[in-house]
Amino acid sequence: MDRNILDLDYYHRPKVCKLCGGVMVFKGVGEYQCEDCKAAEYDDYGKVRHFIENHRGATAAAIEEATGVSQRTIRQMLRESRLEVTADSRAFLHCEICNVSIRYGRFCSKCETNYHAAVELQQRKEKQLRGFGQATKGQEGSKRFDRNK
Repeated sequence: MDRNILDLDYYHRPKVCKLCGGVMVFKGVGEYQCEDCKAAEYDDYGKVRHFIENHRGATAAAIEEATGVSQRTIRQMLRESRLEVTADSRAFLHCEICNVSIRYGRFCSKCETNYHAAVELQQRKEKQLRGFGQATKGQEGSKRFDRNK
């Protein structure tokens, strides 16, 4: 795997404890805890989620002001379905295909189904997937199960 991909840190995950320099271990829901001194810190997702739990219906601007997490990052979390716009909110996201209002993700449920079906069909065409054993029918022994053919 490419090392640069592993180094990407979209949500500012804490790796080293600010208090003692110990290693931060993921505990869940954006929370990290120091192995040595047990101090807790949050990544951007944890900060946003914790704020939303205490301030239901807060706008992205209010969340940014309180947590320091940019609105761009908050929108990315919504697109990744990590967060959801509340049902009573006046603001919604829009499906990237049909432009209908949605509460999370990139697509409405209908367009998402169609999108994934189209992607799967395209992959099948590109790879020309065949049923199990179809390409090696009639071959004997180890040749039949050679995955490099």
